[in-house]
Amino acid sequence: MGTISKGILGGFSGKVGTVVGANWKGISYMRSKAEGRRTTFTQAQLDQQAKFTTAMKFLLTMNGLLEVGFRNYAVKMTGINSALSYTLKNAITGSYPSYSVDYSNVLVSRGDLPNGGSPTAAATAGNKVTFNWADNSGSGKAGPKDPAILAVYCPQKNQCIFTTAGPDRSTGTGTIDVGAFAGLAVQTYIGFLSFDGKDVASSIFTGQLTVTP
Repeated sequence: MGTISKGILGGFSGKVGTVVGANWKGISYMRSKAEGRRTTFTQAQLDQQAKFTTAMKFLLTMNGLLEVGFRNYAVKMTGINSALSYTLKNAITGSYPSYSVDYSNVLVSRGDLPNGGSPTAAATAGNKVTFNWADNSGSGKAGPKDPAILAVYCPQKNQCIFTTAGPDRSTGTGTIDVGAFAGLAVQTYIGFLSFDGKDVASSIFTGQLTVTP
């Protein structure tokens, strides 16, 4: 049974006939009651499901990062949903049923804040990945105290280690400990947040490397 919380013209929760009422982030909405599960799907539906599964397996490893990195594109949706939309359009490769993620085309953050100048990543002794970039403070919105976003994803383990509070832009370097990925190949990304947290830089893929014990 549905419950009306704000009078006859207000939102409601629960089921009324074939309509379901719900609330998400303070937004009341209605949707049709789900029908029974289909037993067959068209090839187009199977194709889309395979792409969706491939993208979500990857993105779920960095959900917390995407909530920050895609915050300015998450209009009435979560950060991971915004990232999913981008990934499906730009970073899924292959053909049904063997899809994969094109890591070089992935964004882990998205926005118009300048990224660091000519960023690179390298494996350093002790299971660490060290990022370097040119301090371009003063270029557009770039500020010296903007914290770096550093992300290292390991396909073999399907895990991501990241920080959204890395070293300041002015330092030109930052290191992240990835001992869980010792000896394995990883994909690396760098981005930046503005010091006030309002602006985000579109991430840059800094390449694949093998973690050095």
